[in-house]
Amino acid sequence: MFSTKAGATKLLIGVVVGLIIFKVVVSWLTGSISILAQAADSLLDLFAGIITFSAIRIAAKPADAEHLYGHGKVEDIAGVVQGILIFIAGGLIIYSAIGRIIEGSSIELAEAGIAVMAVSIVVSIFLSRHLLRVSRRTGSIALEANARNIATDVYSASAVLVGLAIVRFTGLNIIDSVIAIGVAIYILKVAIDTIRKPISGLLDEKLPPSQQAVIEDCLRKHSREVSGFHALRTRRAGSQSYIDLHLVMTRDIRLEQAHQICDRIEVEIQSVLHEASVIIHAEPCNNECEQCSAICSKRRTK
Repeated sequence: MFSTKAGATKLLIGVVVGLIIFKVVVSWLTGSISILAQAADSLLDLFAGIITFSAIRIAAKPADAEHLYGHGKVEDIAGVVQGILIFIAGGLIIYSAIGRIIEGSSIELAEAGIAVMAVSIVVSIFLSRHLLRVSRRTGSIALEANARNIATDVYSASAVLVGLAIVRFTGLNIIDSVIAIGVAIYILKVAIDTIRKPISGLLDEKLPPSQQAVIEDCLRKHSREVSGFHALRTRRAGSQSYIDLHLVMTRDIRLEQAHQICDRIEVEIQSVLHEASVIIHAEPCNNECEQCSAICSKRRTK
């Protein structure tokens, strides 16, 4: 049920709503700004989850007359929006924490805060790992952004937990605000990392070297049938990959054979890079036989 992109997003929203309620109540009881910072972070997780759910539904729509390449870039846009929201949250937390340091504040019922942070850590670990598994299997950029966002809660909640423990045993209430600022700085870093990958998709950056290597390996397997390839271009839109290239055929090959070879190569690439669209332009060789390993009437069979 929760192994699909839509199912994982529903799980994310449900869990985050529970954590927000839990943290807001305990923050109100204890007066802790660091727990409130955690609640604000979880609220952004909720917004991100809703954005992701909407983006995944739109991105899953097939290509239409107005969007011939599909709607995959909606996921990249969702990833950028999430990063911006996370960045804003980090800035607001720093602002609030500095105000608390200047005005002075006290923490009550630190034990309750420690308990809620412990629960948040455990829940965030399991949720982020599940989201990351689903994102890798489906290639969802938006889900991956959510997984990394939730993973930050583990580190920030751990810092808050340690800070509350120090406050509980030493009475140094300023530690709570200092920890909140540290959490916020980490949140700002995560925001930048979250934005970077979807931006590359929106700018049509080429596929990662590992995926480029997969494409080139598939092409080299047919070196006895084709003379070579060039003009390889790749890009990504959400979980979808787009690949086009020129495939150099031996001069005496028939059109039907060339078409069959192109079909086989497309299937091989798509079997490794799921949700890939492959376009191959076939063209004749330039008679540079010394650099060719293909078998044709102009060369002797090796």
